[in-house]
Amino acid sequence: MIQQISVFLENKSGRLAELTRALGNANVNMRALMVADTAEFGVVRVICDVPHRALGVLDAAGFGATITDVIAVEVPDRPGGLADVLETLDAAGMNVEYAYCFVEPTGEAAVDIFRVDDPLAAEAALSAAGLVVVEPGALYSAD
Repeated sequence: MIQQISVFLENKSGRLAELTRALGNANVNMRALMVADTAEFGVVRVICDVPHRALGVLDAAGFGATITDVIAVEVPDRPGGLADVLETLDAAGMNVEYAYCFVEPTGEAAVDIFRVDDPLAAEAALSAAGLVVVEPGALYSAD
């Protein structure tokens, strides 16, 4: 299971820059970033190389941050690859709350991040279907 940092951020000019600068100044490397917003606030989701240290950095900088468990899956680079992943999750009775993707640090495959009801059951279903579930060590260090 992958640990993601989730940050509630007021929708105000410069706040995202402040968040990323705080991480950068602490030598935290972001692997993926997703921002969802409303008129009042946004939710920033970050996969980084040292999630627990990043959480401490953001807390110290006054950001409301938490760690959330998500799953990461290599998506086959072909038409219908994502549909195969989503159909596997659907067949296992998993509801996808949100998803986003990035390219692996090696640049060899796309990785989709999924927040689902039951991450352990989702990982088992995806593995049983022959899909590659990305382990934390492939994305970041234990900290």
